[in-house]
Amino acid sequence: MSIDVRVNGDIEKAIRVLKRKVQRDGLQKELRRRRFHEKPSIKKKRKQAEAAKRKRKKY
Repeated sequence: MSIDVRVNGDIEKAIRVLKRKVQRDGLQKELRRRRFHEKPSIKKKRKQAEAAKRKRKKY
């Protein structure tokens, strides 16, 4: 992932754009989740909860 900054570009704006991209792609959430080992049973429960949340959100 990269952000192009022009020669006289605003660094603060580029950082905000990068943060937005990271947030939208879910990288921060993924890194936080992978920080420690997750047991298969816990992973299965988490995936089921995420699927239920998506299903509720859909309707």
